[in-house]
Amino acid sequence: MRINIVKLIIIIDVFVVVFALIVGTAVIIVAMELNKAPASAQGEAFFEVEQGETSRSIGRRLEEAGVIKSRHFWYVVNRIDKDVIKAGAYTIRLPATQFEIHNILETGRQPLIKVTVPEGATLAKTARLFDETGVCTEEAFMEAALNPEILEAFHIPAKTFEGYLFPDTYLFQEDYNAKRVVRIMAETFFKRLSSIVDVASLTPEELFEKVTLASIVEREYRLAEEAPLMAGVFYNRLAVGMALQSCATVEYIITEIQHKPHPEIISTTDTEIENPYNTYRVEGLPPGPISAPGLTALSAAFNPVTSDHLFFRLVDPNVGKHYFSKTFDEHIKAGKLYVKGK
Repeated sequence: MRINIVKLIIIIDVFVVVFALIVGTAVIIVAMELNKAPASAQGEAFFEVEQGETSRSIGRRLEEAGVIKSRHFWYVVNRIDKDVIKAGAYTIRLPATQFEIHNILETGRQPLIKVTVPEGATLAKTARLFDETGVCTEEAFMEAALNPEILEAFHIPAKTFEGYLFPDTYLFQEDYNAKRVVRIMAETFFKRLSSIVDVASLTPEELFEKVTLASIVEREYRLAEEAPLMAGVFYNRLAVGMALQSCATVEYIITEIQHKPHPEIISTTDTEIENPYNTYRVEGLPPGPISAPGLTALSAAFNPVTSDHLFFRLVDPNVGKHYFSKTFDEHIKAGKLYVKGK
């Protein structure tokens, strides 16, 4: 009887060990299968982790995007590898295992493209710049920059983001989401503008007028100290009902509307072009901004220098110096009309 009990214990122990091995093997097989990428996961997947997003949310979205097989296994992976996932935008090369994807998101390492948008750039030029650097296509950028929903989100009373995408140096990934690019640039604009003025105190229409004027100043000034003087001249003209007569608006028509080469000088014929943006023919501000103003031009628009000048003219193209005058006769004597470089 005693021997039988010993045998029984041995049999039970063997059974437990075998059962554990079978279960363990099954678990490993299932885990290995769930760790693999779905059969349809090929090429590249763009994935963005929001600040403060939970692991469960990330796993759910990865599964919904077809990047991983199981959100539940993602929770297991996250508990095994407890390093914090970093917020950011990622391009995941597929197929990739869940452990590989987790490693990408926890290290936050992604190749970034440096893009410098110059002050005074137009939407079209900015779109080409992002296209040339591989961040997003020109078409996708322009579509995002004309998106009514995004414009409404930023309370912009216009049909485009012209003037509202801050000229700065950005770091984006290759094949980045164009809508996100536009949003980041617009957010940067309002953040930088808040260092100059209380944005909340302005109506969207008031801000639109300031940005429009700043965009003109941006394309006119060469020396930073002259920008507030130019803004003052334009405000003086608006106050007396005089045409702004900005060469920059004519240049905008030629390059952005007529799609012609950048002119070296503005001729009398150019100033006669019939177009709402021609501030030689139409009084008041143009229909909207003509470029992306930087802080210098924005500051000038909000803090113009008070004077009785009504005219200014570029007299030294090399240095960028302008001559400011009170009368038209003085203005004419100053020389020919130059425009700001490309």
